[in-house]
Amino acid sequence: MEERMDKRLKIVFVLPDMAGGGTERVVSLLANTYVDRGHEVAILSFAGSQQAYALDERIETLSAGGPSGGSLGVRLRRLLFMRDYFRRNRDCIIFSFSTIGTGFIVLSTLFHKRRMLVSERSNPGAYDKKRYRDFFYGFADCLVCQTEEAIRCFPKHLQKKARVIGNPVDAALPPRFMGTRSKRIVTAGRLEAVKNHKMLIEAFALFARDFPDYTLELYGSGSLEGTLYKLAAQKGLENRVIFHGFCSDVKERIRDCSMFVLSSDYEGISNAMLEALAMGIPVIATDCPVGGCRTYIQDGDNGLLVPVGDAVKMAEAMRRLASDPELAQRLSVQAEKVREAYSMDKIADQMLEAAGVAG
Repeated sequence: MEERMDKRLKIVFVLPDMAGGGTERVVSLLANTYVDRGHEVAILSFAGSQQAYALDERIETLSAGGPSGGSLGVRLRRLLFMRDYFRRNRDCIIFSFSTIGTGFIVLSTLFHKRRMLVSERSNPGAYDKKRYRDFFYGFADCLVCQTEEAIRCFPKHLQKKARVIGNPVDAALPPRFMGTRSKRIVTAGRLEAVKNHKMLIEAFALFARDFPDYTLELYGSGSLEGTLYKLAAQKGLENRVIFHGFCSDVKERIRDCSMFVLSSDYEGISNAMLEALAMGIPVIATDCPVGGCRTYIQDGDNGLLVPVGDAVKMAEAMRRLASDPELAQRLSVQAEKVREAYSMDKIADQMLEAAGVAG
């Protein structure tokens, strides 16, 4: 039951680190919004102290230590740090954005009354320690998932306390570009296997035969950068596939591109894809589990969906956009509408309502 709280709230976000990923992006947006509303906000990282996104100086940032590397001692010190913090902040509302972190929260708050919301950010069906996860998630007051498909991955007792809340759109995003778009195809995300940039490069190689004046630009870093660079070279595309690494100003860099492409094998919801839609960039995305892409994209209306792992279909979608300016323009206009549907204020309100408070 929702409890109206007119007093100032103390909201504590818990996650491994604030490195440059999609989860961290959402946490930074929510944290900045809540502190602007006059609430007290803290971000407690338990496996690092990085800070990739801009945070309001009023936000308290704490680190319970670095990566454990399997060390029992590091984990114990982490627990003691968190237990002491939550003992001193008994009335806080905890937003856990980590499966492992939820376990640490439960253990560090044993015998303490606390209010906890857990936000599941990935594909729960692919998690390999479901018993561990489901046991600790059972202590949450609410489980937030990004799609209905994700909720169905959980046992019935967790489904009963779950609700769907989408990702917020940053109000500060650049507006839709109105001029002639540059002949660049872009993507943004970690260079890891789940993002399947290998398929994207293969699709671009097929597309590039007919459209020699286009480039493919990858924003993000990861363990597969060297492998992907070699693949581009093998395809004879070393001068047309460009690796930019992690860039904090990626939105400004890509706003005039011809299309944004998401090639993931699975996703919760891709923040990069959502922001591309909100900026009115024509988007092609794989229709991957757990349904995040199809939650935001109506195929042929505000974006294009293609099957997971299918380089041929991805190349066909690229050709379709490159050869049909009217289609690209129509998708652009329709895509921008997600700004209002998933505004920052709406999502921030929904998260507080899910936690049983209003503010």
